[in-house]
Amino acid sequence: MAAKSFDMIVIGAGPGGYVAAIRGAQLGLSVAVVEREHLGGICLNWGCIPTKALLRSAEVFHLLHRAKEFGLKAEGLGYDLDAVVARSRAVAKQLSGGIGHLLKKNKVTVLMGEASLPRPGVVAVKTGAGVEEISGKAIVLATGARARTLPGLEADGDLVWTYKHALVPKRMPKKLLVIGSGAIGIEFASFFNTLGAETTVVEVMDRVLPVEDAEISAFAKKQFVKQGMKILEKTTVTQLDRSPGKVVAHLQDAKGTTTADFDTVISAVGIVGNVEGLGLEALGVKIDRTHVVVDEFCRTGVPGLYAIGDIAGAPWLAHKASHEGVMVAELIAGKHAHPIKPGTIAGCTYCTPQVASVGLTEEKAKAAGYTVKVGRFPFIGNGKAIALGEPEGMVKTVFDAKTGELLGAHMVGAEVTEMIQGYVIGRTLETTEEDLMHTVFPHPTLSEMMHESVLDAYGRALHM
Repeated sequence: MAAKSFDMIVIGAGPGGYVAAIRGAQLGLSVAVVEREHLGGICLNWGCIPTKALLRSAEVFHLLHRAKEFGLKAEGLGYDLDAVVARSRAVAKQLSGGIGHLLKKNKVTVLMGEASLPRPGVVAVKTGAGVEEISGKAIVLATGARARTLPGLEADGDLVWTYKHALVPKRMPKKLLVIGSGAIGIEFASFFNTLGAETTVVEVMDRVLPVEDAEISAFAKKQFVKQGMKILEKTTVTQLDRSPGKVVAHLQDAKGTTTADFDTVISAVGIVGNVEGLGLEALGVKIDRTHVVVDEFCRTGVPGLYAIGDIAGAPWLAHKASHEGVMVAELIAGKHAHPIKPGTIAGCTYCTPQVASVGLTEEKAKAAGYTVKVGRFPFIGNGKAIALGEPEGMVKTVFDAKTGELLGAHMVGAEVTEMIQGYVIGRTLETTEEDLMHTVFPHPTLSEMMHESVLDAYGRALHM
């Protein structure tokens, strides 16, 4: 029997893959998606969405403890960890089911199974019933990534957890060690710390949230410490000695090695691309440190084969994957597509306080040869922030002193993950300080701080 043929086959139904499939179908292509586990991928099932649901529970719990400040009474406060986790899983399930509905509505063929590429233009799908081959004029790799494991620090699901274990914890940690202070590490540290775990975060770089602007990192660290977290920078975990109910961690810094006891460890030391078992090397696909090498249009160099999302390298963000999915579907359909500019992709971290950024940090802008003008505005100077009881935070903007181009924006504080999009649009439209100064920001809103930060860069701040 001849193999079923499609215009486009997408391998992986995460935020890159399912979006690529939907856009392809909208453009009139016949599309198949192959997924081995969950529609919606890591993001919907084990990442972005369920972690936000957990963090929302922690945020409400934290606010309940501040009830008196707001003239409210809340007594006998507690939580049910199983119920918190159950809510998170229900949110993930609802959204994953929604993806199935969207794919069906757009007439995308969904094949649940393990994919490989035995020869050019062909995808073999292995299911419980056997192997089925389908052919595609174009194939999009969207297989995502998984947690990196370091020798000796491997997760066991009991004492040492990955993000997956941390999302469905079988117990509440009492003494928690989080290895790595990127977005995943610091979000879990924030969650468990708020619920009462004695939390230590170890970071090998010289500061927490190392990809963020140094000033923002320093501000966030101060808040984490105030909340009771212990932060160890320029420190490596060299060894974990495991015994029933206890882990002894060997911590190495410039002064030497010390040990500390914990009952739970979360390893959040980065990710590796899911490139194995697909047959990519035999097709001539270039792989660099577990990631497929692509050009600005996500082409692998092998005719008709594209790679998007985490498998195609940094930044490892769901929204970058989705946008690449749309771009690739449009290319395959013969439309004019625009490559993504990495400098217009925002990063958001949902710890308390939240952190969000887009474009160049002050340090990177200077290193790139720019003469910069930098503006800052604190939450304490904003009426809405004070009314919300959220006076801790800041907005920072970086401009090219010569042209007025907005080079980067960096924020820490309540709801900054929602505010950053204003600057993202500004970067996309190649906004200057003049455009932003002439924009009328509504009052009273947190967004007014964005305006004030721009004004401050040019010595014109009104409320500071």
